[in-house]
Amino acid sequence: MRVLLVDDEVELVSALGERLVIRGIEAEWVGTGEEALQKVAREAFDLAVLDMKMPGIAGLALKERLQAQDPHLKFIFLTGYGSEEVFEDIRRDYAGNVFLIKPVDIDELMGAMRAVMTAAKED
Repeated sequence: MRVLLVDDEVELVSALGERLVIRGIEAEWVGTGEEALQKVAREAFDLAVLDMKMPGIAGLALKERLQAQDPHLKFIFLTGYGSEEVFEDIRRDYAGNVFLIKPVDIDELMGAMRAVMTAAKED
């Protein structure tokens, strides 16, 4: 599985990427939506993990643009903003997408990644 992590918090995204690589996942990371678009234009990924709030192109808008480049790309969203109630509203409004709260536990992320990829195979 090839994973692209996109988050403007460089320490977070690099640490997550390193932890995934240690666990045998092929992971790369970038700090902006623009970098993600360039990366996906050049390389194939199975899954993108996107921060919901970034300067420039943020999570949901980035998903739309990345999906236009690669319709097979799957997504998980990370958010560190808002209350649990706001988070549940987002989850309900965007049903079918996976949202995790930062700081995300690596095992929780890996479980979500497996679930998304398994669901994709069943479609």
